[in-house]
Parts: sequence; structure tokens; C-alpha cells
Amino acid sequence: MSVLAVPGRRAVLADLVPGALARDIALVVAGAGLTGLAAQVALPVPGSPVPITGQTFAALLVGAALGWRRGAASMALYLVAGVAGVPWFQGGSSGWPASLGYVVGFVLAGALVGHLAGRGGDRTPLRTIGTMVLGNLVIYACGVPWLMAAAGVDLGKALQLGVLPFLIGDALKVALAAGLLPSAWALVKRR
Repeated sequence: MSVLAVPGRRAVLADLVPGALARDIALVVAGAGLTGLAAQVALPVPGSPVPITGQTFAALLVGAALGWRRGAASMALYLVAGVAGVPWFQGGSSGWPASLGYVVGFVLAGALVGHLAGRGGDRTPLRTIGTMVLGNLVIYACGVPWLMAAAGVDLGKALQLGVLPFLIGDALKVALAAGLLPSAWALVKRR
């Protein structure tokens, strides 16, 4: 068992991979890399500095699959490396974009979703939906205030620019996760 795993709790998907500390480091780096790769799928939203990307979906899946410690560590690595200049934020950007608050939210959401997954929040479609919705709410709770400050807009305008255009896409991502995560557990149980 590694320092990032917790004895006496339900497993998350990453706990089924053999190894210990080396495994955890590899999974944390891979989770950050997956999120950076998913961020390159970016569709601009007219009038908004925040594009539609795959990074939110990846961040939540990483949290659920890795558990709260590894998930938060993976998203913290993604955040720190991007701010330091690794061009893996949306569209190959780095530094301090207007959407950086959402990336900060990934760290907290990774921890929350990972914690809930460790308590079975990714075992059934209904539980997964609840887990992913809560993760999205955390991301919005961090992203909207940052967007308000970065774009110099009030709360209403920030919601219009940084939440409303993304709700349908987030619903689709939640539905996809509700199919993927319980299916992964079903496959694991068959082995």
C-alpha cells in the first residue's frame, strides 16, 4: 500500500492496479496528462473567454478513478505545471487565463469526487450522477468568482459567460460518466 492510499476504505479503480508509491506517482502524472490532453479539445463559446473543453470531464474522471488524494494531487500537478508554463490548458495555453479559477476548482473537485468514489459514489449510474454533479458545482464555485475578477464582470454576467453555455455539455459529460464508471466496476467484478 502506498502513502496515498487509505487502509480500511473502499477501493477506487486505481487501487486495483498493483504497486505502491511508483504506481501512485505514475497515476498522478497520467491523470494530469490526460486532463491536459482533454483540454486540447476546445470549442470557443462566442462572447465568453471560457471555451467548452474535455478537461472538466477528464478532471472528474481522474478524481473518481484515483481517489481523493491521488485525484487532488493529479489536478494540483496539472494546475501548477500549467501556471509554470506547460502549454496544456485549453487550446495549448498556460499561465493565468480567465478560466484559471475552473482549473483551481479541478483540485477541489478531484478531492471531492475521489472521496465520494471511495464511498461507492461511482458504483451505480444514479450515484455517479450525484457525484459528478457535485464535482461540477465545486468547479463552478471556483471558476465563476475568478471569471468575475479576470473579466471585470458582475455575478449575473459571469453566470451568463461561464456557466449557462456549459450546462448541456456538462449534462452530457455526467451521463457519459454515469455509463463509464459503473461499467468499469462491472468489468472489474467479472474478472
